[in-house]
Amino acid sequence: MALEFKDYYAILGVSRRATDDEIKKAFRRLAREYHPDVAKDKKAAEEKFKEINEAYEVLGNPENRRKYDEVGRDWRSGSEFRPPPGWKSARQRRQPPGQATEPEFQFGGTGFSDFFEALFGGRSGAFRGFSFGEQADSAGGGRGSDVESDILVALDEVIHGSVRTITRQTVDSRDGRVDRRSFQVRIPPGVREGQLIRVAGKGEDRQGGDSGDLYLRVRLEKHPDFRVQDDDLWMDLVLAPWEAVLGATITVRTLEGDVSLRVPPGTRGGRQLRVRGRGLPTPGGGRGDLYVVVTVDVPAEVSAEERLLWEELAAKSRFRPRQRD
Repeated sequence: MALEFKDYYAILGVSRRATDDEIKKAFRRLAREYHPDVAKDKKAAEEKFKEINEAYEVLGNPENRRKYDEVGRDWRSGSEFRPPPGWKSARQRRQPPGQATEPEFQFGGTGFSDFFEALFGGRSGAFRGFSFGEQADSAGGGRGSDVESDILVALDEVIHGSVRTITRQTVDSRDGRVDRRSFQVRIPPGVREGQLIRVAGKGEDRQGGDSGDLYLRVRLEKHPDFRVQDDDLWMDLVLAPWEAVLGATITVRTLEGDVSLRVPPGTRGGRQLRVRGRGLPTPGGGRGDLYVVVTVDVPAEVSAEERLLWEELAAKSRFRPRQRD
C-alpha cells in the first residue's frame, strides 16, 4: 500500500548530515515553539508538536535513523512512498501457499502517522511493524488475531490519564474492501514507556468466532524541558554566576504549574536540586520527584562598565579554583 513519505529532516529543519546534537537542539527549539501549552492556536500546534515528536522519535534514535536513511534515499517529502524491492512490510505477513493474506490495519488517533507505523511500529518484522497472533483454522471459526500498534502519550496524560478516540481502518487485501470503526481507549494514570494497553475485541475480526485484541504499546511524548527516569522528571536550570554564588529564589516550571525553588548560596554546576512530589505517579499511588540540574552560565559579552566590575572582583576575590588542597 502506498503511503505519503515523511521527510523527518525537513520537519526538524536540519540537513541529512546533521549531528546528534544538532538534531536534539532543533527538536527542543521547535518543541518549545509548538508546545500546546504556549501556542495560541492549540489545535494546530498539537498536530505540529506530534509531527515534531515523530521526527525526533526516528532521527533522535541512531538505530531508527539508520533504518530510515536506508529507505529514504530515493523519496521526496510528500511523494508517494512504496517499499523498495526486497523490503518486507510487517503490516502484511506473507502466508503459505493456499492461505488467505492477512488484512492490513491502520490506526488514527494514536499520535503517529501511517508512514511511521509501517516502518517503526510494533515489535516484529523488518522494520518492527505490526505483529499478529496465531491464526485459527479459517474453516473452524476460532479467534481472530491480536494486533499491535504504538500510541504516543503526553506527560500530562501520564499524570491525569485520558480517554482517546481511536479509529481502526482495515483493508481487505483480497478485494480492497475498507472497514472503518471508531472506539474509545482509556489511558490510565501512571503508564510507562513500553507498557501495553489491551483493548479487548478490537483486533482482527473472525467470521463465526471472536475478534482478537488490540495492544497499544505506549511511547512517551518527548518534552522540550523534562526528561523521564522511572517515576522522576529531570530538567536543566541555567544560573547566572551571581545567582550561584549568592543564592536565589527561582521560578521553575513543572507539569502542573510554576513553583519557587530556593538555590542555596555557593551552588556549583552539576548540583541536583529536588522538588518533592512533582514527578510522575508511582505504582503505590504516590508521586515521584522533579530533579533540577544546575548549569552556571557566563555572559558572552560585557559592557565597559561591567568589565571594570569583573576586574575589580577578580582582584579582590580569594577564590582560587585551580589551587590544590
